[in-house]
Amino acid sequence: MRDGPLDMRMDPTQGQSVADFLARASEADIAYVFKTYGEERYAKRLARAVVTRRVEKPFTHTVDLAEVLKVAHPAWEKGRHPATKAFQGLRIFVNSELEQLDSALEAALEALAPGGHLVVISFHSLEDRRVKRFIRHHVRGDTDLPRGVPIRDDQLNRRLEALGKGMRPSDDEVDANPRARSAVMRAARKRM
Repeated sequence: MRDGPLDMRMDPTQGQSVADFLARASEADIAYVFKTYGEERYAKRLARAVVTRRVEKPFTHTVDLAEVLKVAHPAWEKGRHPATKAFQGLRIFVNSELEQLDSALEAALEALAPGGHLVVISFHSLEDRRVKRFIRHHVRGDTDLPRGVPIRDDQLNRRLEALGKGMRPSDDEVDANPRARSAVMRAARKRM
C-alpha cells in the first residue's frame, strides 16, 4: 500500500477529508461507514481500533490507518489487504459516490435520445446493485400502482429495455488488468 495524506476526496475543496471524519466521528458512525459502504464484516471491531488509536495520535496518512486496520482485522482474505473494504467505505462516504451515481444515471437517461444506449461499468456490489435496480425500475415502468388497477401496457411509462444481463471480464482481461476483476457491465436501450 502506498502512503499519502488521508484525504480520499475527489475534489479536495469540497466536504471533509477522511482524516477529518475519523478525528470527529463516533465509533458507531465509523462502524456504520465501514459496514454500509465498505461491506466490512468486522466493522465494529475495526471502528473500535480506530477510536482507540486516535486518542494517542490523529490519523494523517493512509499507511497509519492501514496498519491499525491490519492489526485489528481477524481474518485475511487471500490476495486482499485487510483494510481494503474499510478504505472503500471511507472513500464512498466522503465523496457521496452512491448519491453521485444515482444522479448520473437519472441525468444519462434524460440525455439519451430514443434508441440510445446506456452502458454502465460498476466496480463493486454496492454500485452494481444500484445500477441493476435503476435499469429494472425503468424496464418495468410505473409498477407502484395497487393490484387490479386497470392500466394498459403503454401507460406504464417503461423507459428502458434491458440488453442482456451483467457482463463480467474474461480471465484474459483480468490477467491483463487485475483491477477489472470485480467489474460488471450492464446495458439498456431507451425505448422509442
